[in-house]
Amino acid sequence: MAKKEEKKQDNNVAKKSNTKDSYGASAIQILEGLEPVRKRPGMYIGTTGLDGLHHLITEIFDNSRDEAMGGFADDIEVTLLPGNRIRVTDNGRGIPVDIHKQTKVSALETIMTTLHAGGKFGGEDGGYKVSGGLHGVGASVVNALSIYCKVTVHKEGGIYMQEYSQGKKKALVKKIGSTKKNGTIVVFEPDPAIFPIIEFNPNRVMDHMRQQAYLVKGLRITVIDATQYTGKIKEEDVFKIRELELEVPSLSFYFEGGLLSLVKFMNSTQKPVHKNVFYVEKKTNEWESVEVSLQYVDDITCRLSAFANNINTPEGGTHVTGFKTALTRILNSYGRKNNLIKESEDNFTGEDVLEGLTAVVSVKLREIQFEGQTKGKLGTVEAQGSVNTIFSEAFMYFLEENPDDAKAIINKVVLALKARKAAKAAKDSVLRKGALEGMTLPGKLADCQSKSAEESEIFIVEGDSAGGTAKTGRDRRTQAILPLRGKILNIERARLDRMLESEQIKNLVIALGTAIGDTFDISKLRYHKIIIATDADVDGAHIRTLILTLLYRFFRPLIDGGFVYIAQPPLYKIKSGKEVFYAYSDSDRDSIYKNLGYDLSKINKNVIEGVVETELTEEEGEESDEEAKKDKKPNKNKLPPTQRYKGLGEMNSDELWETTMDPARRILKQVAVESTAVADKVFDVLMGTDVPARKSFIQSNATKATLDI
Repeated sequence: MAKKEEKKQDNNVAKKSNTKDSYGASAIQILEGLEPVRKRPGMYIGTTGLDGLHHLITEIFDNSRDEAMGGFADDIEVTLLPGNRIRVTDNGRGIPVDIHKQTKVSALETIMTTLHAGGKFGGEDGGYKVSGGLHGVGASVVNALSIYCKVTVHKEGGIYMQEYSQGKKKALVKKIGSTKKNGTIVVFEPDPAIFPIIEFNPNRVMDHMRQQAYLVKGLRITVIDATQYTGKIKEEDVFKIRELELEVPSLSFYFEGGLLSLVKFMNSTQKPVHKNVFYVEKKTNEWESVEVSLQYVDDITCRLSAFANNINTPEGGTHVTGFKTALTRILNSYGRKNNLIKESEDNFTGEDVLEGLTAVVSVKLREIQFEGQTKGKLGTVEAQGSVNTIFSEAFMYFLEENPDDAKAIINKVVLALKARKAAKAAKDSVLRKGALEGMTLPGKLADCQSKSAEESEIFIVEGDSAGGTAKTGRDRRTQAILPLRGKILNIERARLDRMLESEQIKNLVIALGTAIGDTFDISKLRYHKIIIATDADVDGAHIRTLILTLLYRFFRPLIDGGFVYIAQPPLYKIKSGKEVFYAYSDSDRDSIYKNLGYDLSKINKNVIEGVVETELTEEEGEESDEEAKKDKKPNKNKLPPTQRYKGLGEMNSDELWETTMDPARRILKQVAVESTAVADKVFDVLMGTDVPARKSFIQSNATKATLDI
């Protein structure tokens, strides 16, 4: 009886699982091979945007770089080819092509088509003792996300090749010739079905490769931008592209000084506080090592870069913790011991010793742990102790051997300590004042009605005129307006106490709600869209740059979190009959003219460029309407009524709403940082005190500027 009942229940379960809305075994998918990568690419490369696109190059390059770290290669070439193809070549040992015992196919095919397959798991049979690609997924992930991929291997006298598409082989590995060279050539073309925008940035690639050349002494890295080359290039020849001596942009990087050279490069536009650059490199065993270099400069910004097995770790990790702890302890100890810190003064904090510091910390570890496939943070516990011990011993010796440098460093940190106290007092005063007034928001802020930060946005506009227009035209429920009077303080070299003396900056800090400095709390951000809306002229661009400098230096998490945007107001309003068109650039304007049937070749260029800069008159509008009513074709040799906007204040509130503020129609540019090192350098040059460097930058980039004269 019990058995019959059980069978009946089983049948009921079976019937239930076949119903339309059921969730049974048939709903469980098993992804095979590289299907998981194509299904969820973000898990492996972080994003399918431009960051993820460039990460593909990094994954393939890292394999070649690991060959160099192991002492098997000293030359790598990265080439941007026409048709969105990338070619990475090295003169290492070449990927193995013999049959793999487990997979029963070529080791090359195994590496390129199987996740977690590679020589980076600590094997003793010729595998990597130290590498960055600990997961063994780099090459296979790039292959899976490419519409075309080809690997050519020069090894043991033979040339072997295999092609793939979307992670699947097109044919078996085959021998295509003989050679006297050794090395691997990987060519890949990202799949448009995965990446909505495929635009490789040569400068971004070169910046990354320059950094890598500093990290591996004796390694030559060449970057070639052959995207505009129209001749035929054989992809399978080792270093053939370089040998062709094409007339295309290229750069080679080779540094014997390692991190010492990198710190000097990072400080090339800075004024050093002390003469000698500190440097130490020491092995902890046969394969592992710690390398640190630092120098203080006359600045308030900290530039600390960290690497683990040559992988940049922007989020820090255990190696950075070990370095910071040791730096703070050693400077306090040396300063007290040599009476450079007064008895009445407090000990230095981690914040004090980082001010004006340029430093690079690099560790090479055999057993390494990153947090996530994109390797943003090091998690290996042993790294903290190794860096702490090696750096402490070497840095104390450096201070004792260079007393003048040591005194200059301590004096620099003492100033930072005093400034921190002054800044804290000023900041506490601002926050205390806000608390006493019930956190009263700035008087000029027209806040939104919504209390939900997720749907709220704040427009930072230039001047009261634009502020008045924006306040009238906004959606009061979700849009707040904060007008700033004129140009705010350039904070690039201003400390927090001086910053908070500025009424404009103080208003912005209180409006955002996150506080500032060591009490910054992003969870208290009152708006999830911070939109900078300035006039489309030189002054507007300058004000926008000043605001971005403030946000980058003191509110960096807002940029990293994707909360900061730049509004794109139109430059022109064009009226044709009853239709109104808005143009956001000169080319946009000319396209509208052409679409309306105007032959620009028959119209004097000065007439096109000299359009009316005031609001369209009623007569112009009526004349245009009258032509439309009479079905009379307008004179195509005469431009339609066109208004050139010079500022947001010139726009009517309805115009500002429909072009710049309406979420359904506006254009916003999200602010992001591609390279911290490059961003730091640009802000230093443009907003710092080094006039010759700024002059040189302007002269070098003058041809790229769009002048509004």
